Amino acid sequence: MTTQTVKQLINGEFVESTTSEWIELTNPATQEVIAKVPQTTSDEINQAVAAAAEAFKTWRKTPINTRSRIFLKYQQLIRDNMDELAAMLTEEQGKTLADAKGDVFRGLEVVEHASGIGNLQQGAFIENVATGVDMYNIQQPLGVCAGITPFNFPAMIPLWMFPMAIATGNTFVLKPSEQNPMVTMRLVELALEAGIPKGVLNVVHGGKDTVDAICDHPDIKAISFVGSTAVGTHVYNRASQAGKRVQCMMGAKNHAVILPDANKEQCLNQLAGAAFGAAGQRCMALSVVILVGEAKNWVGDIVERAKKLVVAAGKDDKDLGPVISKAAKARVERLIQAGADEGAQVLLDGRGIKVEGFENGNFVGPTILDNVTTDMTCYKEEIFGPVLDIMYADSLDEAIAIINANPNGNGTAIFTQSGAAAHKFQQDIDVGQVGINLPIPVPLPMFSFTGSRASKLGDLGPYGKQAVQFYTQTKTVTARWFDDEASKGVNTTISLK
Repeated sequence: MTTQTVKQLINGEFVESTTSEWIELTNPATQEVIAKVPQTTSDEINQAVAAAAEAFKTWRKTPINTRSRIFLKYQQLIRDNMDELAAMLTEEQGKTLADAKGDVFRGLEVVEHASGIGNLQQGAFIENVATGVDMYNIQQPLGVCAGITPFNFPAMIPLWMFPMAIATGNTFVLKPSEQNPMVTMRLVELALEAGIPKGVLNVVHGGKDTVDAICDHPDIKAISFVGSTAVGTHVYNRASQAGKRVQCMMGAKNHAVILPDANKEQCLNQLAGAAFGAAGQRCMALSVVILVGEAKNWVGDIVERAKKLVVAAGKDDKDLGPVISKAAKARVERLIQAGADEGAQVLLDGRGIKVEGFENGNFVGPTILDNVTTDMTCYKEEIFGPVLDIMYADSLDEAIAIINANPNGNGTAIFTQSGAAAHKFQQDIDVGQVGINLPIPVPLPMFSFTGSRASKLGDLGPYGKQAVQFYTQTKTVTARWFDDEASKGVNTTISLK
């Protein structure tokens, strides 16, 4: 049986690559090869960018209501095809069907937001800033923009990017993760069905060579990236030096502080879901819990909740599926062992787990490391697997100090019934996204993703109000219209009188 190949989208056509270099796409639960992904050639990347540049000439002048209606239709098409999209996502990424639907739905929220672009892309106007002079600003699109997306959210994160960029009047070149681009391509098909014109959205594939080509191409004006810290830093530095706007959402080490007055049952349930859901492959995964004071007595309860979680192939829709690849599994297991070697106690060990009927799957079960300290490798590195580090603090101040000393600033949470403690935490913590009795505080699109410090490069986040700023250039116009009265002489000052 011939393995299908993933096509590219160039100037409105889904085309086969002429490359001789292909990447195998495997089902992480079975290792079955389900498709081959091309390493897009340099000529093909140039064609995609040229198509986007040509389309920009007319798309930028397309009425804003026309753009808005495309995304109104697009959101309905996504809803109509939700089950198909989730099944595709599960097959190539591994997450459960329920989590896959959540992946698609959180992207859908951004599409809905983009459909209201007429209310988002408004400038400002002041009449008579001086005699007979009006001043106003307008937010104009930049041109060709690009997005580089990761494997862990192959629906949500592309939908963070191209809808907002295109709705604001730009054209776009998308590079999905080479590890699972099929659901992304289906979303792209639906976008064309919704009415996005040819050349406005283009898709190329591949690894580092494609990333570097996007960073270097002189006709690409802005790049949005989500992925690892190492790659994000490379993209930011290389693209910034090429004169582009860049936003990079990168790695994390997210902590939850548990105070002894927290609602115990609610807290334990949310901890288990946030630490082990999606097999820990979330940049917002809750990978560290700091137990304050008498909350140290909850360790046994945390372990018992984790033991009840069921590991299975994603299509079986249990609690967590496999990690993305054999290499990812090996890395997670190496970091678990490093924790044990450096003095952490392995209270629950998910290594070596086997799932009946899927013996070749990349499975790691829920794992809990106790008495973790800040100098341990399992703490300093982002594990990106279903592993929870447990730490201890005698006070809220001590817990805050631990979190603020960590270089990352993606997300954090506190569990407490004390309003004063929660207020102190949100004020003193140096992390971009804070949850109060909520473990994964990802903002809805009317706000924006606001990770900080080493978790982010660039000053504007994806989607929401900040994305409108990122994808547009503010132009300020100062206008005076003379009547028939003669000018009263030459003004050699900078005054607008």
